[in-house]
This record gives sequence, structure tokens and C-alpha cells, in this order.
Amino acid sequence: MARLAPRFILFCFAFALASCGGGGASQQAPGAPGVDVALPLVERVADWDAFTGRFDSPEHVDVRSRVSGYLEAVHFEDGAIVEAGDLLFTIDPRPFEAVLAAANGQTAQARAQLAQARADLDRAERLVSSRAISEEAIEQRRTAVRTAEAGLASANANSAAAALNLEFTQVTAPAAGRTSSRMVDPGNLVSGGNSAGDILTTIVGSDPLYFEFDASEAVYLRYQRRERTDDVSRVEIRLQDETEYLHVGEIVFADNRINPASGTIRVRARVANPDGLIRPGMLGAARVGGSAFYEAILVPETAILSDGPRRLVYVVNDENVVEPRIVTPGPPSGNLQVISAGLEPTDRVIVNGIMRARPGVTVTPQLVELVREDLDEPTALTQAQPASAAYPVEQ
Repeated sequence: MARLAPRFILFCFAFALASCGGGGASQQAPGAPGVDVALPLVERVADWDAFTGRFDSPEHVDVRSRVSGYLEAVHFEDGAIVEAGDLLFTIDPRPFEAVLAAANGQTAQARAQLAQARADLDRAERLVSSRAISEEAIEQRRTAVRTAEAGLASANANSAAAALNLEFTQVTAPAAGRTSSRMVDPGNLVSGGNSAGDILTTIVGSDPLYFEFDASEAVYLRYQRRERTDDVSRVEIRLQDETEYLHVGEIVFADNRINPASGTIRVRARVANPDGLIRPGMLGAARVGGSAFYEAILVPETAILSDGPRRLVYVVNDENVVEPRIVTPGPPSGNLQVISAGLEPTDRVIVNGIMRARPGVTVTPQLVELVREDLDEPTALTQAQPASAAYPVEQ
């Protein structure tokens, strides 16, 4: 027992010190939690609606021969740019030259027959006064002239048709654009003259092109009801490997009905393509101005909280007390979010330390400055596109 007494005394002494320390901590008031606050960013922006669509050619022509025959020559390189009227193929013209020569011979014969009939009629009419010919004979010669005239007209028509067929052996481009590969090689017999004829190549127009996309019924109604401006039809487009909207087009057509299956309407814009970079069928991302420029209040997206269907932010009042503020978010703008209603430019919004803040709690605010980050652009057009976005006005 004598050896346990010192340990017991030390234990009691340590317990007494611990009790004294605990009593001092409980008497000290805890400090207010620190949070970062920022004034909303106020900028002049415009809303843009984003769409994904495809380019298409306003002209798509299947080139067919209008006559049948053996293909003699090809006069273009696959994929070449051609103008309307450029020679593309030659069909062996010799059979058609022979037909034209025969038709011209028949025309000459019909012309001679007409001349003979007119001469016979002229002689007969001179004999009428001497009563050396009957009226019946005169009428027969008049009929012969009319028959010869009809025969010459028919021969002329046959000659014209033969000349056309000979001309059709030179197959020219019906429209300007880019050719596909040739589908028939020289030496092959091609069928022509009807819609079932052999396709020799196809031509698609390359400048300008159409850009077609689908807009929702709500977007269509909003555009129809908004105040009309000069740039309401302007479309800005970027390609799959681009981060900026480098191609500008103009809306020229909207379909006459809403697709009941998808609830969308097909819209078409005309886009210049002078360098031929864009090919029909390529994918593109477009943005269309959805509003006029306006002064917007913006806060970080991370500062916006959800409370069921409501959206709110925490603000710090003049007494450094946290207050919830119900807001109406607008479109995103980079790392920021437009606030359409519920905030004032002078409100101090908690942007960091939200988890330490509660309504009615006193905090220690640290004022920081909001910084806009570059608007994120997806690198692949298969990623989801936002329905709309707000872009600042470039000064």
C-alpha cells in the first residue's frame, strides 16, 4: 500500500489539472465561421440558343445519259469541281451521226417533193383561164402541196431529233458543284433516255450549302413572339474540330409543320462555302441569338443551391448574418450563371464555405472578386449541347 500511494496521488493531481483545463475551454465562446463572399458580376450579355445539325447541298443531281450507247471517254477527275455545261462524258457518236445523215437526206427529199408540188400547182393555175384543166385537178394539186409541206415538216422534226441525240452524246454537267467518282468506265454500254438509265456520276452543290437543324416548339414560339431585329436570322456555326464559331449563315426556311413525333420543327440556314472546306453530310454546332443584349447579374454556378423546385443562394447582410435568397436562374455563361431575378448587384453572395453557413448564423465574411473563365466549348459534337447560353459583349 505504501508503494501505491504515490501513484494514486499523481493520478488525482492529473485529474484535477484536466478538470481545470476543461472548465476553461467551456467558458470560451466559439468564433464565427469564415466564408468567402463576392458581389455579383454585372455584364452586358446576349442569350444564344445552341443546336446540332448537318450540312446538306441545295443541289443533288444524278448525271445520266439521255441516249444509249458505248461510253467513249471521261473528261473529269473524280471529285472535281465542275461548272454547269462542262463536258463530263462522251458517248460514241457514230451511230447518231448516221441517223442524222439519213434524217437530213429525208428532209432534202421532202423539200424537193414540195418544190415539185408547188410547181405543178402553179402550172395548173395558169391553165384555169383557158379551161384546159378541171377544178378537180386543181384541187388535187393543192392537196399535193399541203401533203408535201407536212412531209417536209415531219422530215425537219426528224432531223432536229437526230441532231439532239447526237448532241446528247456529249454529256455535260447540268449544275455546278463537286462530282462523285465515275460509276461507269469507258467501253461499257450505258442505258439512257429515262429515269431508269445508268447513273454515270453525281454532282452536289458546294457553295453555298444548307445547314439544317431541329428546333423545339418552345424555341420556335419564342422566336416568333420576340421583337423582330435585323439579325434574327443570323446563325453562327462551328465544325467538329473548331472551338470558335467561324462560319456565318442566314436562316432561309422553316418547315410548315411541327413534327408530332418529336415536337420539333426543321430549320434551314444558307451558309457560304467559298473554299469548299465543308462537305455535305458534315456535322456542325450552331448558335442563334435568342435575345437582345441586356445587363445581366451573374454568380458562380457552385453558389446556387437547390431546395426542391426552388433555387437559392446564401447572402450575408450588413450584420454578417446569413440569409437565404430565392433566385431565378437564367442561362449559363462559362463558369457563371445568369440570375434573372432575386439578386441585386450589391448583395454579398457566399461563393466558398457554403457548407459552414446556415440561415441566421453569424459568419466572418472575406470579400473576394469573381473571375470569369473562358466559355467551355465541347471538343466533340457528340457531347450534350446546352439549350441556351449567355455570352458577354466583346468590347
